Amino acid sequence: MNRTSVADQTLRIDKLLWFLRFAHNRTMARKIAEKGHVRLNGRRIERGHVKVRQGDILTIPQGRNVHVVRISALPERRGSVALAHSCYEILQTGN
Repeated sequence: MNRTSVADQTLRIDKLLWFLRFAHNRTMARKIAEKGHVRLNGRRIERGHVKVRQGDILTIPQGRNVHVVRISALPERRGSVALAHSCYEILQTGN
């Protein structure tokens, strides 16, 4: 049986933004990632295929707010709002 540890699991950033409900659909999530406004561990992201791991910190602009979140779990699918919120912890929200 092939087991991967939690540290080895990754998810594309566009998929993650969609799963965590920071975007309404995957195409919008890809465009958000490609605009270069999202940061992963302080590094500017310009591609939708960048891999995210548990423990990574994302800075996500949304309207007039900027959300800084730590990924606590990688979701397997897009689920309810409660499921999405359980996968990250908010470190900072504001302008």
